[in-house]
Amino acid sequence: MNKAKLGATSFKGVFAILALCLLPLLLNAEQLSTHLIRNDLVNLEASKLIDTIGQELEEKTGVHAYIVATNEHFPERFNLVEYSKQYEAKLSKPYVLFIFAPYATIIAKAQERGRIGIIPSSADVKKMYDYDKVRNAAIEVVALKDSNTDEAKFNVGIVQAYSELADELAQAKGIKLTNTIPDEMGLMLTILRVLVYTGTLIVLWIFIFRPMWLKMKSRQMDE
Repeated sequence: MNKAKLGATSFKGVFAILALCLLPLLLNAEQLSTHLIRNDLVNLEASKLIDTIGQELEEKTGVHAYIVATNEHFPERFNLVEYSKQYEAKLSKPYVLFIFAPYATIIAKAQERGRIGIIPSSADVKKMYDYDKVRNAAIEVVALKDSNTDEAKFNVGIVQAYSELADELAQAKGIKLTNTIPDEMGLMLTILRVLVYTGTLIVLWIFIFRPMWLKMKSRQMDE
């Protein structure tokens, strides 16, 4: 019986030590999630970056930017505004809530998926950012056809869009943030478009316009 008591006491002691060791980690994880109201997709590194950007935005502007990164399979025409109301108690005003739902159905027949919602706390806050620009910052990354996994592109797209949102909210107040990410994706896409258009013009010149020009020149010389 004494051995049983000793074993139980030792187990409690070990459990207490483990709890004390894990407590700082748990508290730190909670701190890293202050801007991720729901997180089914974002990894630890992306979460840290989001928290850093969000903290700077709050300190310098007083505006809060939150994220719901969900793997839920919403049906077609699902109301994201109504969905967002379940998180209102966790949000401090003024705020913008960025919802990233890559598995939400857009058009069932076409099997198109992926929706983004950007929901402000007021009409005044809505005027502080460009909805299309913030949304496209995520879509341009996710839509890229490359060897990266969907999960990797989700993380990059969420961080890029959040950074764009934070920058625009700060700029609306005449403030420059130092922890946001330059929109290199937009520059890359612009360069890619220029290269594609240039290549098309070169092909048209070689196979269509140049032969026509040479024929016209030859005729003029014959005359």
